[in-house]
Amino acid sequence: MAIGELRAVDLGGVSDCYYYDTGMFDATGYTSVYVLDAERPAVVDTGNGANWRLVLDALAELDVAPEELAVIAPTHVHLDHAGGAGYLAEACPNAEVVVHELGAPHLVDPERLIEGTKRAVGAEWEYYADPVPVPADRVRELTDGDAVDLGDRTLEVHHVPGHAPHQVAFHDPAEALLFTADAAGIYVDPLDALQPTTPPPNFDLAQAVADAERLADLDPEVLCYPHFGPARRGDRLERYAGLLEDWVDDVAAARERFEDLDDLVDHLFAGDEALCDVWGERRARANVALNVDGVLLALDRQLA
Repeated sequence: MAIGELRAVDLGGVSDCYYYDTGMFDATGYTSVYVLDAERPAVVDTGNGANWRLVLDALAELDVAPEELAVIAPTHVHLDHAGGAGYLAEACPNAEVVVHELGAPHLVDPERLIEGTKRAVGAEWEYYADPVPVPADRVRELTDGDAVDLGDRTLEVHHVPGHAPHQVAFHDPAEALLFTADAAGIYVDPLDALQPTTPPPNFDLAQAVADAERLADLDPEVLCYPHFGPARRGDRLERYAGLLEDWVDDVAAARERFEDLDDLVDHLFAGDEALCDVWGERRARANVALNVDGVLLALDRQLA
């Protein structure tokens, strides 16, 4: 799938839902954005500030004018999901930005979010752009149990804070469609495999497992992963809960063996050639390093 190429989500009878590859990190198959061509058109996630214009290209391909976009819906405010929200709000003057109440202040004033992202991603900050603040009067704060009205369809809001306290998943029950946020892991389509996503600073294993179980209880037929693309549900949500527990055990065991963080990451990365073939070695290793950092912080909190 080429960067920016718009494809329909054509699984399970889903209608009027599309996605494209943002090309973030100069990698394909890593970050996707979804467009709902509803009565009130919506975008779920935005990519980061470096590639936000691809959203406008996708809207144009669907004959949706910028002023017709009604909803911008970041699943959470990590910048790979919400970094383009301010840019898109400027370009689409009638769109409401809907985000969990804990994330809303960071879209209005992203300074702390920028600082935290720079600490977390290190040299990979070169792939980001500073986010543009979203005007406060353009933001609607969401909480668990809310709904986002798109006219001919409704997105139910489910708070799933194990990955980040400001994270929600959006469920379209009429279509049995679930926008998973990062609560269901990373789906590597070419490998039909799941990868953990446990970044700093707020990863919580017990809550993340509970989140996956909660999403499974919704019984969706199609999962729309922001990393990356749509997939049939199968047993992926159940498997992800177990994968998380195994991953945290692996990091804890490696910590006992390796004092040096780079050695610990190298051990857990172990040159995963299949993943390198999909994302490139730099992105594949950086993904492991970020997830190790998140688990180590979580383990430290347990010991505090």
